Amino acid sequence: MHWADYTAERLSKERGTKLVACSGITPSGEFHIGHLREILSAEMIHRACLDADLDSRYIFIVDSMDPLRRVYPFLSDEYEQFIGCPLAFIPAPDSEGKPDYDGISYAEHFLGPFLDALTEIGVYPEVIMNHETYQNGQFAEKIDAAIEKADEIKHIIESISGRELDDNWFPYKPLGSDGSMDEVTVTGYEKPFVHWIDRHGNSGTADIRKAEGKLPWRIDWAARWGIHGVTCEPAGKDHGAAGGSFDTGLPICKLLGSEPPSKMVYEWIQVKGAGPMSSSSGNTIGPIEALSLVPPEIIRYLIAGSKMNRHIDFNTGEALFQMADDYERLVADPPNVESEELTKRQKVAAVTQTGAMRLSQIDRGSNPADSVAGVSFRHLAMLAQIKASDEDVWSSLRNSGHLIGEPNSALIKRLTRMRNWISSIHFPEDSRIQIRSKIEDDTRAELNDNQMNFLSELAEQFCEINWSDEEISTTIRTTAAKSGISGRESYTALYLAMLGRKHGPKASALILEIGRKDAVDLLSS
Repeated sequence: MHWADYTAERLSKERGTKLVACSGITPSGEFHIGHLREILSAEMIHRACLDADLDSRYIFIVDSMDPLRRVYPFLSDEYEQFIGCPLAFIPAPDSEGKPDYDGISYAEHFLGPFLDALTEIGVYPEVIMNHETYQNGQFAEKIDAAIEKADEIKHIIESISGRELDDNWFPYKPLGSDGSMDEVTVTGYEKPFVHWIDRHGNSGTADIRKAEGKLPWRIDWAARWGIHGVTCEPAGKDHGAAGGSFDTGLPICKLLGSEPPSKMVYEWIQVKGAGPMSSSSGNTIGPIEALSLVPPEIIRYLIAGSKMNRHIDFNTGEALFQMADDYERLVADPPNVESEELTKRQKVAAVTQTGAMRLSQIDRGSNPADSVAGVSFRHLAMLAQIKASDEDVWSSLRNSGHLIGEPNSALIKRLTRMRNWISSIHFPEDSRIQIRSKIEDDTRAELNDNQMNFLSELAEQFCEINWSDEEISTTIRTTAAKSGISGRESYTALYLAMLGRKHGPKASALILEIGRKDAVDLLSS
């Protein structure tokens, strides 16, 4: 059983048929594709619940009440004045990183493009802005309970996390006179007002029924579980580690009068060879950037095809070819889960694969075959490099039998992304193609006499044969045997002659696209 289907089944037994899957994000800056693991994990569980005829919602909580913690590299020094202020209440940066007082909020600025990316990947959550939940008074009851039980909550946090809280710690952070929560000291509480004095010596009151302050993160998270009835929220291993915010959140949520979700932890997505993605370190690939390169169903397949407790290496290089082609093969020839010839282990694997394929679709319930472009990633990458126009690509695919009539939308979008990928820094250098017009001197130095004779003879044979992939492939094999060289030596010679390196895309397909005249001219030069 796929992990999402298993989770849906478990949740229905533990929590009944009315379920709420949740994920969230702090809109403090550019998002990276690592954020998609949490979001897609929750969304796929939600889909699995719907597929099991359960009453399920998927909510996406934006931590718009979170403060600006520092002046990030993309911000001007003018943002120093906003440190500690909620992201919903400060201006968005303009193109120079300066505050744009006439535009939207900081939170909205970074959230908008991310939500657009979610739509493109088939994620349509109920978006909840956390500052609005504070504004409409939904947090008030939980805030009051947290204040009344401050000593118990303090004990929970200190005993579980191992952190020692300050003597003046208070489970609510009011906004000071400058709108910041930093260095604001609580002086008293008379429901619904929290009295405070700030770093400027100014005093005032915060109404817990309004967005005039917020709960600290560990309490805020626990409170919102109860407010929104959350039954499932995957958390990254930083929050899910022993003593992390999940472990403190569970008893705090119960203390505040609600049933918490069961603990569910996912591993991070890593940039291949560079470790976990991090906005602060700059080791990121943004979801919008990723979606301009990789088909959205492939990104979904990356998440759906991996168990939550295993890290994922996101590789926009050579491994992307393999992952995309694995997906295409799976859709083209899905496993027969009903086959009696399968062992128990094979059947489990088959069910898992079909579940991953189902959950990889952009539109829930759509036919996976509609997402297949009908041509492999590798072949399309080759054509996109040697064909100047899209129409030339379509013509080539028609000639090779990959395409009948006009291309479908999946193929059109895939070619667009392929051209973006090729022109980006992420495309593997070993896969770049630049066809040579003649055999260079440096190539001749690497070839023995038999290989040179093979190329010369091949040029002659190419003049006579039917110009098709199959005929070209057969001619290469027969000419190699006649020249007394191995198949490996023959292909090495071909790639060196055509590309200046010892490997490349499928040789017969490449030669077919080069064309008879250019191929003959090159090999006989």
